[in-house]
Amino acid sequence: MSKYLINRYKTLEVYVPGEQPKDMEYVKLNTNESPFPPSKGVLDRISSEEVSRLNLYPDPECKKLKQKLAELYNFNTENIFISNGSDEILSFSFMAFCSEEVGAVFPNISYGFYKVYGDLYDVDYKEMPLKKDFTIDINDYLNVGKTVVIANPNAPTGLSLSVDDIEKIVISNPENVVLIDEAYVDFGGNSCVELVRKYDNLLVVRTYSKSRSMAGARLGYAIGSKQLIEDLNRIKYSTNPYNINRLTLAAGEAAIDDNDYYMSCCNEIVKIREYSKKKLSDLGFEYLDSDTNFIFAKSSIIRGEEYYQKLKQNGVLVRHFSSPLISDYVRITIGTKEQMDMLFDITEKILQEVSL
Repeated sequence: MSKYLINRYKTLEVYVPGEQPKDMEYVKLNTNESPFPPSKGVLDRISSEEVSRLNLYPDPECKKLKQKLAELYNFNTENIFISNGSDEILSFSFMAFCSEEVGAVFPNISYGFYKVYGDLYDVDYKEMPLKKDFTIDINDYLNVGKTVVIANPNAPTGLSLSVDDIEKIVISNPENVVLIDEAYVDFGGNSCVELVRKYDNLLVVRTYSKSRSMAGARLGYAIGSKQLIEDLNRIKYSTNPYNINRLTLAAGEAAIDDNDYYMSCCNEIVKIREYSKKKLSDLGFEYLDSDTNFIFAKSSIIRGEEYYQKLKQNGVLVRHFSSPLISDYVRITIGTKEQMDMLFDITEKILQEVSL
């Protein structure tokens, strides 16, 4: 840290991404990436001809991609915002809709960036505790008079709120934005996108990183009222108008054309997830009933951190969180069936070792 850094940033607790070690070849089940590659249409679209245009700026309005997303969800393009990963929308939203005066509320166990952005932008935020079963208590978010931020399904728990519960939260906070982060909704959650037609304070955030196999492309989007999208554009055009590069735009457009492929991949991941739940049960693990592409699980035989470390020593990466509230658990991304079977074989050996 240099002496030039402004004091207010020196105490920031930064977001820690899932580790990406390079010392050996790992089975990566720690960052919730898709185990399946992008569609053929995406690969074909990133052609040498497209690369040859990198000397030109991309379309700052992202018109073609907005049009395709608008058609997919049956909205107007004025209801669509395109971003450099969904994290950028979250950042812009904390800037646009939160402050010291307009606070924010979000779960105390959820996506780590919410707290980071709250600190970064000097937001008066409050972290609401989950219930003992790790579900969100919607009563904590009714009539709060603050910006509400909820991941649905939640991470790292994988649990969902119903659309009816989301609607109650939106209705009860008419003077504040309710942001619903649907990064994982394509794996079994219920999207509240249709509520955008009824409520101008609802912003639904989606990403290409999980269900569209494009974590490396950094592409996200939001669906909301015309007014909310204009607010986000005000922030975008004040920071980085060319926020999506040409290749990512092209890939994003092609991915929408191949939507059936991605939905079939999601269905396959769900099948492997259900298979993995049974295997974990057979190994004595407890887990939460996930609506995502990961499982949040714990064992009574081995502590979460020790299990994570022993898996890593055997070439498998999962995610462990040090917070005392969830330190017994690990978050296991759903990979291919072959990858999951490797995890289970190694886990069985680990459990045998620690039981001796």
